[in-house]
Amino acid sequence: MTGETTHADTFTHLRPLLFTIAYEITGSTTDADDILQESYLRWAAVDLDTVRDVRSYVASIVTRQSLNTLRASARRREEYVGPWLPEPLRMPEISGAAGDPEADVVLSESVSMAMMVVLESLGPDERAVFVLREVFGFSHSEIAEAVGKSVDAVRQSAGRARSHVQARRRRFESTPAAVEEITTAFLSTTLSGDLQGLMNILAPDAILISDGGGKVNAARRPIHGADKIARFLIGIARREMPELGLESAIYNGGPALVISSRGVVDSVFVLEIVGGAVTGVYAVRNPDKLAAVLTPFDIAR
Repeated sequence: MTGETTHADTFTHLRPLLFTIAYEITGSTTDADDILQESYLRWAAVDLDTVRDVRSYVASIVTRQSLNTLRASARRREEYVGPWLPEPLRMPEISGAAGDPEADVVLSESVSMAMMVVLESLGPDERAVFVLREVFGFSHSEIAEAVGKSVDAVRQSAGRARSHVQARRRRFESTPAAVEEITTAFLSTTLSGDLQGLMNILAPDAILISDGGGKVNAARRPIHGADKIARFLIGIARREMPELGLESAIYNGGPALVISSRGVVDSVFVLEIVGGAVTGVYAVRNPDKLAAVLTPFDIAR
């Protein structure tokens, strides 16, 4: 086997893991793909005889490239019009198969829209440290090499990030059957205009975040509370749904609705279901974030 083949085969084998790292750090499937292309060029130039742990080594390359990309986008995010949401991540339809990402609770939770929104509140380094430590289980010394900090600094950063995330995330398990039932009810009550029925499905403190990026109509601020969210969604359904197509899918580890107009995706609504109720509705409408929205991505940890 040639050195070039070894590099390529290794990278291909690790690609789902590397893509997931890049996506969780940047929140962008487009950027994650670009990062992997650049990272492979760097990996292909490495002398394999100098590498003791391939997984850790390549993950370090991807982490550094991801941090560079995240820092470069900081100004754009500061000037962004309205709320910022990550690009929706379509999950492969392999439910029940070996390696099913939905069966990996930690992995599925780590790419959820709610978690990705929480990660946005961390600084770039803390975000990378949290992802590498809590999701992928890298050691503090491996992470220190990846982010260019001391082991002690990484350990402190990991503790701060963990506390920050835990204070902002709620975890109550919902069975797949319950999720499917609630998703179906959410859709039927919205389309039928059943205000009270939709309010009964929404948690009292539910939140709706709509990301239009200033390019399409979207709520400029998060909408809080079951009553306001229900009225907003039913209003949209009455005005726009008769002319739009609808498909259910799995995005970011949760149920989602893909809304299309004349064969072009108009928006993706990702639902967060906690404790038997819809606690979050995340509507991505910015067309820049929908370019690759129909492409399923393999993820792993």
